[in-house]
Amino acid sequence: MTTKAINNKPAQAAKRKKIWRTLWDQKYLMLMSIPVLLYVLFFNYYPLWGWRYAFQNLNLNNLKKGADWIGFENFTWLFNRPEFINSIRNTLAMSTINLIVGTIASIVLAILLNEVRNKAFKRTVQTVTYLPHFLSMVIVVGMAQNMFMSDGPINNMLIAAKLVDSPVYWLGEGKYFWFLVAIINVWKEVGWNSIIYISTMTSIDPTLYEAASIDGAGRFKRILHVTLPGIKSTFMVLLIMNIGHLMEAGFEIQYLMGNDLNIDFSQTIDVFVMKYGISAGNYGRAIASGMFKSVVGIILLFGANFIAKKLDEDTLL
Repeated sequence: MTTKAINNKPAQAAKRKKIWRTLWDQKYLMLMSIPVLLYVLFFNYYPLWGWRYAFQNLNLNNLKKGADWIGFENFTWLFNRPEFINSIRNTLAMSTINLIVGTIASIVLAILLNEVRNKAFKRTVQTVTYLPHFLSMVIVVGMAQNMFMSDGPINNMLIAAKLVDSPVYWLGEGKYFWFLVAIINVWKEVGWNSIIYISTMTSIDPTLYEAASIDGAGRFKRILHVTLPGIKSTFMVLLIMNIGHLMEAGFEIQYLMGNDLNIDFSQTIDVFVMKYGISAGNYGRAIASGMFKSVVGIILLFGANFIAKKLDEDTLL
């Protein structure tokens, strides 16, 4: 044994002792985290064992005989289906639009509320904007369908303002679908998503605003040079997390508002799985679709984190 290894033994022992002391000092926090840890293990990691069925011909009607191993046949079937390729396009397109529009809307709302000095008005607006988050998506979609139907309020206002000559068929033309989804998501989630930005803005040192005012900066320049840099870390972490969820465009809006007229633009991977996997009894193909989503999401997450690290920005990992 070398002298260096002998000298490292006391340091390693002291390090282990420090770790155990920290765990003992925080034993109540450790105990409180056990239910959360069990929840994550049971609902997030245990289901990964089911991924094996993506490589098998799963038949739920005769599980006793087991499932035949078929390799990558389920994945081959998926990528030979034009509907699946189209659903990937729709999923990425809607997720990207929701990410861009939703992030900008949340930051703008947070900045506007942060600049309001009347606390009563500020709390009222904040409450009104985040309450839709608690509404069921079924209710929200029902409201949206009534608003955007051919003889609905939106078309009536456009015709009254002479912006259009005839009603626009919002729900029947696929070219409008992606943006309708973005509008619905922003209306429902903008208030909720702005909360974290507002809380970050409240932690910015007030002396920075005072120094900027002394230097002659107006309200817009204070926002540009103090507020936005102050929320940069939060923005980067949330951006990385959201990029990891780009394969999650949603299910409820697309399923409830989708029809034969806009299916080329409304069908996401989740809707595809529901239609061609679960409803048709092809569970192996459904699991293969979910596995594909998860693997791509992990790649996107680590890729975004790697790029942010290379750019010397705040990272998630």
